[in-house]
Amino acid sequence: METVFPSLLILLSFVAISHTQPLLAASFPISPNFAAVFNFGDSNSDTGEITSGLGFRFLPPNGESFVFKPPSTGRACDGRLIVDILMEAIGRPYLRPYLDSVSTQSYLRGCNFAAAGSTIQKATAASYSPFSFAVQVSQFVTFKYKVLQLIQQDKTLENLPSEDHFKNGLYMFDIGQNDIAGAMYGKTVDQAAAVIPTIINTFKDGINRLYWEGGARNFWIHNTGPIGCLAQMVSLFGKEKSQVDKFGCVIGHNEAAKLFNSQLQGLVTNFTQQYTDANFTYVDIFSIKSDLIQNHSTYGFDQSIMACCGTGGPPLNYNDQVGCGWTGTSPNGTTITTKSCNASSKYVNWDGIHYTEAANRFVSQKILSGIYSQTVLPS
Repeated sequence: METVFPSLLILLSFVAISHTQPLLAASFPISPNFAAVFNFGDSNSDTGEITSGLGFRFLPPNGESFVFKPPSTGRACDGRLIVDILMEAIGRPYLRPYLDSVSTQSYLRGCNFAAAGSTIQKATAASYSPFSFAVQVSQFVTFKYKVLQLIQQDKTLENLPSEDHFKNGLYMFDIGQNDIAGAMYGKTVDQAAAVIPTIINTFKDGINRLYWEGGARNFWIHNTGPIGCLAQMVSLFGKEKSQVDKFGCVIGHNEAAKLFNSQLQGLVTNFTQQYTDANFTYVDIFSIKSDLIQNHSTYGFDQSIMACCGTGGPPLNYNDQVGCGWTGTSPNGTTITTKSCNASSKYVNWDGIHYTEAANRFVSQKILSGIYSQTVLPS
């Protein structure tokens, strides 16, 4: 049975407002008219794929603010992710991970292929996640083939998406952050810039396959956020004053993210000219998150970069050897245990890498306003 969670009043009000206020040319917010939602990405939108696929658990206090209390949320967050809040806003159930073998959820209204640590580029032996973008696309193609085959054999099946769901579904993408972080590791911005065209071309291949083999026609593409403002990046690459800006963010990493986003936007523009029967929406996550970090106090947050769940205290409360929910040992033999702050709603950053539910809610509201997205409809 399909379970649809109640939409948040504040989010629905943003949807209503977006239909009355003037938006960017040819832009619109996410709509409840899509038959299903299929999501691809990394930890920013992973609702349990990496925990199902690799048996990795996001231990408490991860999930402490989650509206429901499942055994494990499978999310690198204290609560909901952006994709969760967007699904609530359009009256859709939370997306079930593709590899989730035990769940009360169905796949009728969509499926989530996003996995934490995933990259656009092909995974290597050193990669955190083997589920690169190409693998996720292959998983979808296999998923669709099997689903339609089952429905053809038994037309009474009601918990699987139909051909119409695939044809008129929304295909969402939030991936690239790990590629940029990897490209910048021990490298200059210029060196990272040389790799970006390859990353973009690999993403292009995946979109092409989804169009031709998957039948996708509605594409919703997030650019990558200001990764230089993550406590992880600041702790590793922001030790010198010359390396960070006035907001405490690593300059080089944000510049690399901007270069990636510029080429990604160019790719989306090319797609609108190539596939005139498809809808392409480009969402400027970088601007939304940058605004939140730079003006966090105005929006009711006390901390913009320091992690809520971590160890070490100010200014970052982050230790790259001991993640949120884990216990480790310091060089002098002292036991280190990470714990959450007293009020995660006052923090933008959850664990040094990911955002809190409160921050995700802010970003979702901005997305739903429509002013940070631009859509080109079929001509």
